[in-house]
Amino acid sequence: MQRLKKLFRISNEYVLVRGQGYPTFRKNRANLTENAVRANKGTHEHRTMIQRKAAKSLLCRAQKVANRLMLLGAASLLAMPSLSPTELTTPGIVREFLAPIDDVRQAVISVQSDHIVHGTLVFDKEPTLTGAEAVKSTPLFDPWTGPGEVYYKIREKAIAPRHFLDTADMGTIAVRYVVIPVNPERTRVKIDAVYLEGAHNRVHASDGNVEKFEMNEVKDALDSLQEAAMEAADARRRALSAELVRQSYARQREEEAARVNNAQTSEKDLEQQIDALRRELERHVKAPGADLKGAPFQSAANLKTLPAHSEVVVLIVTPHWLGVETAEGQRGWLPVEQLEPLP
Repeated sequence: MQRLKKLFRISNEYVLVRGQGYPTFRKNRANLTENAVRANKGTHEHRTMIQRKAAKSLLCRAQKVANRLMLLGAASLLAMPSLSPTELTTPGIVREFLAPIDDVRQAVISVQSDHIVHGTLVFDKEPTLTGAEAVKSTPLFDPWTGPGEVYYKIREKAIAPRHFLDTADMGTIAVRYVVIPVNPERTRVKIDAVYLEGAHNRVHASDGNVEKFEMNEVKDALDSLQEAAMEAADARRRALSAELVRQSYARQREEEAARVNNAQTSEKDLEQQIDALRRELERHVKAPGADLKGAPFQSAANLKTLPAHSEVVVLIVTPHWLGVETAEGQRGWLPVEQLEPLP
């Protein structure tokens, strides 16, 4: 049997395997596998150790870079210039009302003076931010050069108020109202709000919530004013109507009084006329009396002798005789010279 020689390199060693049958070869193969596993295990542990060292080194370098970036960021924040009001862009809000400028001005002034900054808060337990004051001007806004009238409200010492961008310190809130007449019946209102940090002197824009709530307050105030004006106008109309009714009744009473007076005057006139007619038609018999004749001549028969001062009514008038009627209703004739007018 020919002998075969094979050379194996395992862990820097050479093993000569002779052809000694299957058991010898199996033993050598097991030795080969054990040596290969041992070498592979050592290589894996070495590789793991190297990876750990590399990861630790990389982490240290990343930490150093992060620290440097934080320092640079803080320095840049400290060195960052504060935005001026001209550079600041706020969303603001503009609305046009169907009302004259006098009514809108009154509504804006009432909101300006209500001591509240609407649409923001500092503490959750205090949803209403009070302590605001009406002012004539504020450096947080540039002087207004456009048309209309300008009003301001500020709230100092506000701590990181909500709905202002990137606020984290104590500062001042400023709200600006601009009232612009459009025509005699329409008025436009523009509202802006900003926040100035006191420590860093940085101006923060509003996200629009403050302007929206302030405009709603202006609308509610204007609605209240218009409603009060309508109620006052209704009250004036009712008062005017009542006055017209009163005057109508007064005129009616005056007319009735005038009619009564006229009637009384007419009655008096009638009485006077009757009295005058009575004086004209009634006569007294002169003393010592007279004979009532049956015809207007001396030879006529005597009907009755009338005593002096007897009253008779003249029914017929002739130049010398008067046809008369006595109080008893007896008629006859008497000479004109025997009668006299009533006193």
